Amino acid sequence: MEGGGAACNPRTVEEVFRDFKGRRAGMIKALTTDVEEFYQQCDPEKENLCLYGFPSEQWEVNLPAEEVPPELPEPALGINFARDGMQEKDWLSLVAVHSDAWLLSVAFYFGARFGFDKADRKRLFNMINDLPTIFEVVTGAAKKQTKEKSLVSNHSSNKSKSNSKVAKYPKALQPKDEEEGLDQEDEEEHGETLCGACGENYASDEFWICCDVCEKWFHGKCVKITPARAEHIKQYKCPSCSNKRARP
Repeated sequence: MEGGGAACNPRTVEEVFRDFKGRRAGMIKALTTDVEEFYQQCDPEKENLCLYGFPSEQWEVNLPAEEVPPELPEPALGINFARDGMQEKDWLSLVAVHSDAWLLSVAFYFGARFGFDKADRKRLFNMINDLPTIFEVVTGAAKKQTKEKSLVSNHSSNKSKSNSKVAKYPKALQPKDEEEGLDQEDEEEHGETLCGACGENYASDEFWICCDVCEKWFHGKCVKITPARAEHIKQYKCPSCSNKRARP
């Protein structure tokens, strides 16, 4: 096992931040778009399992590193044991919180190992703090939900062909005389809207779609939905909501 990507040793603030973002993206995938697969892999009958994120934006459920002490800080141990003892959303939230703590520990482990000074540590923390936490992405914040609901009414009145689930169109599909004004307005009003899959912010030149079940917004590219396909979807369900089923 790679031990959470121990072979990768970022040495500058920018490299550590890229490493952080890659690991974070992988863990968000596990807890959102790949949640069904993640759930199945966390079998309570197995030994202590951990959720690892890798700089390549991939994730893995595996046993902890055998080395003592490990080459990198280890994530929370035994996440599989709590799976069937609580509601799925609460379990995922718990894993998300521990994942946030692990990401910070790895980032500042690199900072300590390669001698980051006070200014470097502060800059790294500020870069990390500008991103929503995994917990915020997985659970959705109240403010975010309010913004998402307002987007539905705003865009349904502006787009004659759109419905409540289609949030934004690429620039090429916007009327030319409205394009510049709408882009600026969208950036100001919805700049803090977050993708439920990757956790990145809204940009006016990207197509977004809203899940009619959980009401989270997603980049079309993250959930493999194009604007043309969205026009023919009566009720859109994101991968997480589509995969949900009654748990034993």
